[in-house]
Amino acid sequence: MALDKLELWGGVECTIARVGDDYRDQVAETGHKDRQGDIDLIADLGIRAVRYPIVWESIAPDDPETLDFSWHDARLEMLRERGIEVIGGLLHHGSGPRYTDLLDPDFPEKFAAFAARVAERYPWIEKWTPVNEPLTTARFSGLYGHWYPHAHTDRAYLRALMNECLGTLEAMRAIRAFIPGALLVQTEDLGKTFSTAPLRYQAAHENARRWLSFDLLCGRVDSRHPLYKRLIKNGIEPAELKRLRSGEAKPDILGINHYLTSERFLDDRVELYPNLPAGGNGRDRYVDAEAVRVKRLHLHTGIGPRIREAWARYGIPIAITEVHHGCTRDEQLRWFAEVWEQAQRLQSEGVDLRAVTLWSLFGNVDWRSLLTRRDGVYDVGAFDTRSPEPRPTIIAKAAEAYARGRRFDHPALEAKGWWRRPQRLYDWHGRCKSFADGEPRKLLITGATGTLGRAFARLCEHRGLSFCLTSRKELDITSERSVAKAMAHYKPWAIINTAGFVRVADAEHEREACIEANAAGPRNLAKACAKAGIPLVAFSSDLVFDGKLGRAYVEEDAPNPTCVYGVSKAEMERDVLGLWDKSLVLRTSAFFGPWDRYNFAWNVLNQLARGEPVQASISTLISPTYVPDLVHAALDLLIDGETGIWHLANQGALSWHEFARRMAEGANLNPALVLPMDGPAANTVLSSSRGLLLRPLDGAIEEYLREVVDLIEPLPEMNVAAE
Repeated sequence: MALDKLELWGGVECTIARVGDDYRDQVAETGHKDRQGDIDLIADLGIRAVRYPIVWESIAPDDPETLDFSWHDARLEMLRERGIEVIGGLLHHGSGPRYTDLLDPDFPEKFAAFAARVAERYPWIEKWTPVNEPLTTARFSGLYGHWYPHAHTDRAYLRALMNECLGTLEAMRAIRAFIPGALLVQTEDLGKTFSTAPLRYQAAHENARRWLSFDLLCGRVDSRHPLYKRLIKNGIEPAELKRLRSGEAKPDILGINHYLTSERFLDDRVELYPNLPAGGNGRDRYVDAEAVRVKRLHLHTGIGPRIREAWARYGIPIAITEVHHGCTRDEQLRWFAEVWEQAQRLQSEGVDLRAVTLWSLFGNVDWRSLLTRRDGVYDVGAFDTRSPEPRPTIIAKAAEAYARGRRFDHPALEAKGWWRRPQRLYDWHGRCKSFADGEPRKLLITGATGTLGRAFARLCEHRGLSFCLTSRKELDITSERSVAKAMAHYKPWAIINTAGFVRVADAEHEREACIEANAAGPRNLAKACAKAGIPLVAFSSDLVFDGKLGRAYVEEDAPNPTCVYGVSKAEMERDVLGLWDKSLVLRTSAFFGPWDRYNFAWNVLNQLARGEPVQASISTLISPTYVPDLVHAALDLLIDGETGIWHLANQGALSWHEFARRMAEGANLNPALVLPMDGPAANTVLSSSRGLLLRPLDGAIEEYLREVVDLIEPLPEMNVAAE
C-alpha cells in the first residue's frame, strides 16, 4: 500500500461506564452531546472516517423496546453529508443498560437485538465496532473491579469477556442481515508485559492473555490454546468456544489502541521503586512498573513492535484506532507525530496498515482515575472544549496537515517525547540531560532572577522545550540595541517576557522606572518579534482594573488602573498588541508557588509557624494564581498559536484574609492568628470569556501545601505585607 493511502481517522471519546449505580457519559461530560457544530469541526480537519457512538446505554437505557435515535439521526446524517465514513460503536467500556450486564447469560442475545435495530435504521454504515476493547473492559469490570459489576475473579472476567465476544458474533450476524457486506473493526489494547527472570511465568500468562479477545473472535481457541484449560476451569463451555470457531466474528480490520502506559514491567526487586506500591499475585511480591521507563526495553516497547506482532500473528489489515496522550501539549504533539511516522514506516515494511485514528477529538474527563472519581480533570484533545466554542489546538493543526498529505513542523518536535528522553528512566538506571539531537530551536525567556522566569525554565526543562534564560546582563529589554543583539545571538522561535518591575507599592514613587521596565521594554520586544515574525508572550496583571466593576473581570472589560503598576501594564497591553498581532498577553493575579519564598502564601505560613499574627485584608477580593498551573497553560497557549489577551488565574475568588486562613488551616497552623484588616473594597478577580484553563483554586492550594508544608521554618527576616 502506498504511503499516500494512509488515512486519518478520528474518534469521539464515548465511554458510558457504570460505576456502582452511577453512569458516566463522556459524550455529555466533554460537551459533545450539546454541540452539533462539532461535526463540521471534524470534517474540516480532513478526517476520512470517524469512530462514532451509537451506544446502547444512550439509546435504550431503560427498556429494550423503547429506543430514542433522535440525537444520533441528526449527527450521523451530518457526517454522511460531509462525506465522512462512520464506524459505528455500540458498546464502549460499558456493561450495558440497567436491564443487563456483562455477566448476564442473555447478554449476547440482548445485545444482538439492539444491534439489529441500529443496522436497520442506518443501513448505509459499513464498518462496525460492536464492543470496544472487550478484554480491557472485562478485566477492568470483572478482575480489577473498577467498573460494574465490580468483580475480582478470573471467573467473572472470563465470563464478561466471553459474553462480549459472543455478543460481537451475534451482533455482526444481526447487522449483516441488513448490511451483508458489513465489516468488523475490532479494537483492543495489545500492551505487552516484560519482567525480571523470577516473574517470567507471570509475564508469560499476561502476554498470552493480551491476545485472548482477538484469538476468540478469530476462532483460534481450542484445546491446544494456552488459556483453554483456564477458560474451561472458570465455567466457559466448550460449546461457546465452538460457536466462535465458525469464523463469523473474525475481524476484517484489527484496531490497535496503544498508550504509553499500556506496556508493563514486573520487577521482584521492589526496593528499587520506593515511590511505587508493591503488589503481587499471591505467589510473588512485585512492582508493576511502566516498561517505557526501563532502559533495557527501549528497543522493545512502543506501537511499532506491537503492530508487527499483530500483523505476523493474524495477517489481518490493521488500523491504529486510538492515538491520545493525556499530557502537556508539546508531548501530545510528539506522540501523535511519532505514531504517524511509525505508521508510515510500517506500511513501507509491508504491513497492511490502513489508518491512524486521532482519538479523543474533544478530550476526555477523569480518565486519569479510570472514571472511578468525579474530579472533573479534563484532558485536552484535538480541540479544547473549555472555551465557549471548541478551540483547535496544535494537534488539530498537525492532523489537518497529515490528512492532506503535508509535512508538519513545529519547534517542539525537535525534542524527543518524554518516553524517549533519559529523564524518564527509573532512578536506578542513572540519568543524563538531553533534549534533542543537534541544535534545536529555542525559546528565549527573559527575567532569570524572577519567580516567573525561573518557573518557566524549570517547566520547559521538564517538558523537553529547549530554552535560554536571560538576565538583564544578557538582555536588557529596555535597550533596543540589546534586544537586537540577543535576537541575533539566540535566534529564538518565540520570546517569553517575564522581566519587569514587580514592586507594586514602590512603583508609586518610582514611576519612570516602572513604566520603562513594564511598558517600554515589552514594546522593544514586540518590535523585534514583529520583524522576525515570531510570537511574543507578555504578562499583565489584574491591577489594570480598578476593582469596582462588582464582578469578576473578563478579557473584554476595559482597563481602568488606579496605581502606577497597573498603568504600566495597561500601557504594555495596548502597545504590544498594536505593534504585533502574534503577541499573547496573559493577565494573571497574585502568584503563589512551591519554588520561591517571596510570595504571600509562603510568608503567611512561616509567620504563623513562628507563632506571630498575620494581618490581611478582608475587603479586597482576588483570584490567586498557582505558578505551575500558570506556566503550563501559558506554554500550551503559545504552542497552540494563540494570540491576544487571555486571563489565566485559578478558578475561585477569596479575600487576602480568606487566603491566609486557607493556608493556616491547610498547614494545621492556628487560623486565629490571621487577623482581619479593613480597607477600601475592591474586586480584581479574573475570570475568562475565552476559556477557564486553570483548575479550581482548591486543588491548587492543596497541591501547594503538599509541596511546601515540610519546608516551613522560622525566617525572622521575612515580614508579611498583605495587600
